[in-house]
Amino acid sequence: MLTDRGRAALALGGLTYLGAWSFGGRMLYPIALGLVLAVAGAALWVRLVNRPMRLRRSVWEGEHLAGDDVHLGVEIEVRGTMLPAAPVLRERLARLGEHEAELRRVAGGRGLAGSYTLSRVPRGRYAIESSAVVLEDPFGLARADVEVTRPDALLVYPRLADLDEVFTDAGGQTPGGRQLLLRRTTGFELHSVREYEQGESLRRVHWPSTARRGELMVKELEDAPRDESAVFLDACAGAVVGEGPDSTFELAVRAAGSLVRLHAKRGRRTSLVVSTPGRLYQRVGSLDGEWHRALELLAAVEPTGHLAASAFLADETGAAARALDLTVVTASLDGRLVDVLLQRALARHGASLVYVDPASFVLDRRRPPEVDGQLVRLDRAGVPAIVLRRGDDLAARLAGSLEARQGSAAVAAAAGGVRG
Repeated sequence: MLTDRGRAALALGGLTYLGAWSFGGRMLYPIALGLVLAVAGAALWVRLVNRPMRLRRSVWEGEHLAGDDVHLGVEIEVRGTMLPAAPVLRERLARLGEHEAELRRVAGGRGLAGSYTLSRVPRGRYAIESSAVVLEDPFGLARADVEVTRPDALLVYPRLADLDEVFTDAGGQTPGGRQLLLRRTTGFELHSVREYEQGESLRRVHWPSTARRGELMVKELEDAPRDESAVFLDACAGAVVGEGPDSTFELAVRAAGSLVRLHAKRGRRTSLVVSTPGRLYQRVGSLDGEWHRALELLAAVEPTGHLAASAFLADETGAAARALDLTVVTASLDGRLVDVLLQRALARHGASLVYVDPASFVLDRRRPPEVDGQLVRLDRAGVPAIVLRRGDDLAARLAGSLEARQGSAAVAAAAGGVRG
């Protein structure tokens, strides 16, 4: 394919030849023929070096964290005897636009290599939509684009806080003053029913089936393991305040990931639950493959949910509701969600709240008094709760530092004063 410069050179050659023929200027014939031959030679050269190529990414190892500069390196294997002189790799990444890397010959090899840098990349999963090696002759008269696209994606992980303790370690209390403790981690669920066999306990009789079939039927039970804890990340789109990497959802992702990593470090079986339409769920028991899958989930998750946290948690069969200890991370706090947490507390199930304050992401905006009132309800019921604000030290707040406890106490006192 000719470039704009190549088409202009070809047109100029044709016009020069036509002018020479019209006016008898024989000395112009060599110039006209030279221009035409140069364009033809450029097209032929590009055709010769246009051979199948295979792309390998060589600098993808390591974890890229939000806000880091990401250096991407590529190697191009050329299947042919001729190598292009100065090719360029052009790649388009989802939400990051188009980027170029100048390719150079690999010493002693039959390939090309290059790299480019993405500056301060936010958390996310960035699919590589297209990759092409652009071949041009030295004069820029002809060009060919060789597609080398591979189904790759760049994952940029959230920047998590390294925790050794968490604000819930002290434990909550029920309204009667009893401390909430973890209980058994397994239960039993009805798997099927079968005919009664002589000698079996009548406690296992499934009476509805017995009445329906007119003979004794017993329950087949299977062990139903329960996660010790669950971290619920509210991904409702309507609760997000702020844009890009500076939003309530980004802070919530960091908080949820930090809590899950702490539980995994302690060897505590935990589930990460995200309220997206697909009901994302990942069980984590240790800092191995399960944790890396959870980290990938946190890197790619977007606030696309349409259900409020209280509505999502109303499903008692979900992993979050079944967990013995539940931590809700959300930027939307209302009476219905507080009711869910209080019901768990009354049932002697663990419950805690990480509230990302949307007011801190908007200038000259104060937190509504209703939210402070809901925080007071949790405080009086002994449900641990902390408030995260824009610019907070995430590790200190999640660890339940003295400053964080004083801040929560001040909120409760202020709200109590307003009510009084």
